[in-house]
Amino acid sequence: MPKLDRPSLPVTVEHDAPMPMRDGTVLRGSVHRPATGGPFPALLMRTPYGEGSFRMAPVLPALQAGFAVVLQHCRGRGTSDGEYRPWLDEGQDGHDTIAWITAQPWSNGEVVMSGMSYLAGCALQAAATRPPGLKAVVAQMTPHDFHDGLKYHGGAFALGSALNWGALQSMLGLVHAMEAGEDAGAGFGTLLPVLTDQPTAARTLPVSDIPGIPWWQDWTGHPDRDGYWQERAETLRHDRIEVPVMHVAGWFDLFLAGTLENHRRLGGPLVIGPWSHLAPGASGTGRLDFGFAASAQAIRLEQRQLAFLQGQDAGPAVQIFVMGDDVWREEESWPLARAVETRYHLHGDGLLSLEPPASAEPAAFTFDPRDPVPTLGGGLLLPDPTNVGPQDQRDVELRPDVLCYTSEVLAADVEVTGPVSVTLHGETSAAATDWTAKLVNVHPDGRALSVTDGIVRTPAPSGTYAIDLVATSQVFKAGHRIRVEVSSSNFPRFDRNPGTGGPAAGATEADLVVQHQKVYPDSYLTLPIVPR
Repeated sequence: MPKLDRPSLPVTVEHDAPMPMRDGTVLRGSVHRPATGGPFPALLMRTPYGEGSFRMAPVLPALQAGFAVVLQHCRGRGTSDGEYRPWLDEGQDGHDTIAWITAQPWSNGEVVMSGMSYLAGCALQAAATRPPGLKAVVAQMTPHDFHDGLKYHGGAFALGSALNWGALQSMLGLVHAMEAGEDAGAGFGTLLPVLTDQPTAARTLPVSDIPGIPWWQDWTGHPDRDGYWQERAETLRHDRIEVPVMHVAGWFDLFLAGTLENHRRLGGPLVIGPWSHLAPGASGTGRLDFGFAASAQAIRLEQRQLAFLQGQDAGPAVQIFVMGDDVWREEESWPLARAVETRYHLHGDGLLSLEPPASAEPAAFTFDPRDPVPTLGGGLLLPDPTNVGPQDQRDVELRPDVLCYTSEVLAADVEVTGPVSVTLHGETSAAATDWTAKLVNVHPDGRALSVTDGIVRTPAPSGTYAIDLVATSQVFKAGHRIRVEVSSSNFPRFDRNPGTGGPAAGATEADLVVQHQKVYPDSYLTLPIVPR
């Protein structure tokens, strides 16, 4: 692709350019291109969040790199016509938009796409339709599937993020309707209490009765990956994506698992920083500030992304930020081939050890879904932007429904880089329950900072269950201790398991069952230990 010589240049901007889709719906967006020269390749970004979401778009750097830039509103959003249906139309609309771009007199017939979160999903969905002219995609912090890892994790409904995102999209839909001359007063009246007091809304029972979000009963009414989700999965078929893809992830992003799975299926460069969803590329997350060196700016990520989209060398195959050492490191692949899967056993007396326990006596606690363990830190998308990433767990650990398993003080650094899981042999007095696990870095001063966590919803009163804690790159320094917390809730990040064995979304307050839990000492934490 051509590259312009001058660092700045006159630009022509066309606002609300109409772009017709195959069904006659007209989508609109802004077209930015150099005022002279051409034809140009185009960078396309598609958003459901309105004009404000384009403020962070790399328009000027892309123009300087020789691209025209097209910023388009998804159907039913911004100035685009049509009805917004989450995820369903993005592949087809992206395909048609690329066809429109390549037909423009200023286009050289080549298009690339980029974005974060939903915008990255739009790019991958368009790529799955194999549109002529699409050459490359940068996908940052985005799920790989619309059921698993987006709305459900380990079988539990991702209540907090679904509520936060769903309320935002509902508000944008009402604004779109109002700007089209429709009466949206009743809709605003229903949505406003949910939007302004999400903690109270999250405690609504049945969960399926939360009002104001058009798709809420669909999301909560399909806990299994049935035809509803399969229809959406067909819009993101990885086996149909042929263009190169660059992936960007955050250790504290709620879509870390999705980005890693996209990378596993599609290949391409991978960058993972110590970032969260609402602060991608920042130097600090949660209770930790890693310094400027941890930022996206420090590794010139934007420039590398543009180089990748131009078909140039974008840097190492894998680049990860190693927390604890607080350095960037280049790797040949992910996961690291030299990492050794190592079991740390959960002893009944609270010890976490490489040695198996001698006693078979389980640890026990009681979980009351009326008083769930509060969400504190992790890969979150909640209304409180400060409750994310590494947070001090000491107050949570004082609860009687949280079991803690802690190693001896480490005599030497222990690097954990790769997938993390807990294999838990559990038993409940209820018909069904949830099991949660959290990996924690215990500092010499007593701070217990969360690293990563997971959940699994069990189909039976007892069994052995794998809890996916996704992945990390964390050096537990000498003098620190490794800890695992085990419980049965993480609320409102995930909905509460009522213990009935039936669909959780339909449970009322009267249905909630107190659950007496046992964790057997043949349970263990699996850590990928990297030799130092």
